[in-house]
Amino acid sequence: MRGRILWVDDEIDLLKPHLLYLQEKGYDVVEINNGQDAVSTLEQDEQFDLVLLDQIMPGMDGLTTLRMIKDIRPLLPVILITKSEEEWLMDEAISEKIADYLTKPVNPSQIFLACKKVLEGEKILDEKATSDYLKDFQEIETILSGGMSIEDWWILHQKLVDWQIEMDKRKDTGLGSVLNEQLKSCNHRFSQFVSENYLDWLHSDIENRPPISTDVLHKFVLPYLKNRERVFLLVVDCFRLDQVMTILPEIQRYFNVDIDFHLSLLPSATPFCRNAIFSGKHLGKIQRLYPKMWESMVKDEFSMNRFESDLLALALQSYGLGNLSVKYQKVSVAKEGRNLLNRITDYLDTSLMALVVNFLDLLAHYRSESEILQEMMPDEAGYRSIVKSWFVNSWLYEVLKVLSETDYKVILTSDHGSIRVQKGVQVAGDKKTSSGVRYKYGKNLNCSDRSALVIKQPGDYFLPEMVTGTNYLIAKEDVYLVFPTQYRKYIRLFQNSFQHGGISLDEMLVPTFILSGK
Repeated sequence: MRGRILWVDDEIDLLKPHLLYLQEKGYDVVEINNGQDAVSTLEQDEQFDLVLLDQIMPGMDGLTTLRMIKDIRPLLPVILITKSEEEWLMDEAISEKIADYLTKPVNPSQIFLACKKVLEGEKILDEKATSDYLKDFQEIETILSGGMSIEDWWILHQKLVDWQIEMDKRKDTGLGSVLNEQLKSCNHRFSQFVSENYLDWLHSDIENRPPISTDVLHKFVLPYLKNRERVFLLVVDCFRLDQVMTILPEIQRYFNVDIDFHLSLLPSATPFCRNAIFSGKHLGKIQRLYPKMWESMVKDEFSMNRFESDLLALALQSYGLGNLSVKYQKVSVAKEGRNLLNRITDYLDTSLMALVVNFLDLLAHYRSESEILQEMMPDEAGYRSIVKSWFVNSWLYEVLKVLSETDYKVILTSDHGSIRVQKGVQVAGDKKTSSGVRYKYGKNLNCSDRSALVIKQPGDYFLPEMVTGTNYLIAKEDVYLVFPTQYRKYIRLFQNSFQHGGISLDEMLVPTFILSGK
């Protein structure tokens, strides 16, 4: 039996062809000719999967019956069938959360299709997703075996993200583990690709390389400013493509969206990437060009990004735009965000507004220490769900709604993403070695090149020399770097945590969306 249906119609005797058709298709159909008996039947018998309900009946009409059905069986799907084409009736039916709405006369195949859609739609979608993914699986494996450009990797990353989001809805297909293995394979190949090409990108002209963190202002912001358009640069720290795509439908309610990307610097961490976004310069160059600023920056890890506003002003001066009105703000807690929302209209005559939002970065850090957060976001799907819930209820969404009614170009991007780490690798270092989990710098650090990119000449990578003889380790794929001291403790602490600073698709391929109000 494909399902048990309660059909309620005062002219049920005239619908015998329809009833027989559904029965031939494998449905068990129970016939009722008035609303009151339908409600009584549902109160006594819970074994119904669907109700077909006529609107125009003597006594209790369809809408009244529908409301009573929803009172006793709120999750039972109801298809309303009526001769009326009045829009108010459609509105009322939709507001009562009907499963479908059919206008008489209807033929048996229409009824069958509506029943099939309600009762078997999810199963059909699961089967379709399984078939499509298995096809894409083979295509992706073929693509990986050939030569790829960074643009090819971006397209592949988008495809993989689409499948991750689709698999959130299709958990019963059992393909989640297959997709996760393919993601690991792709990250392995991507790490090889970056290791082979990254140095060439750094030393190429801006026109001959993929856009990197230092190019964000030049590529995405300056063209609008030079055209006398106003720009709102929104940098959400640690924002992954899959998370942005999860909230994209909400954004598209208010904006037209062009999707682009840039490549984070290595290490894919805030001090290196976000300073590069606002300055247009690598951290090593900032160290050399602004020694006093650098001295203040390196006092502790929490001060490394304290001069973003100054660096932005210097960058605009270098582009001949030093006379523009600029508003820069960093928001780490909701109170600061709500204060900005309350004052946003005061800033709408500003040529360039730059906003840094730290919530997601803090969320990733706090998750490592909180069993509650680990329970709420055990994996990437949980992380996406939390991000969406935060965004749709956030002050930031309200700010974007305000901006959608202005002529601002909103550039939504991030400095880097994150990855859930799985493989702990032991690394020895002295007391001055940095404490990062996905990257480390210090003296005489070494590691297998299977696990990390080993940088012995930081200057070649425009990286700062933190101590004399600094070298860097940048973790690949889902590796995390742990000191031998209390090794087991830190393996347990960081296993399955979300980290950044290394080489992976989610950390380095940074979404950059251009939003224009509708």
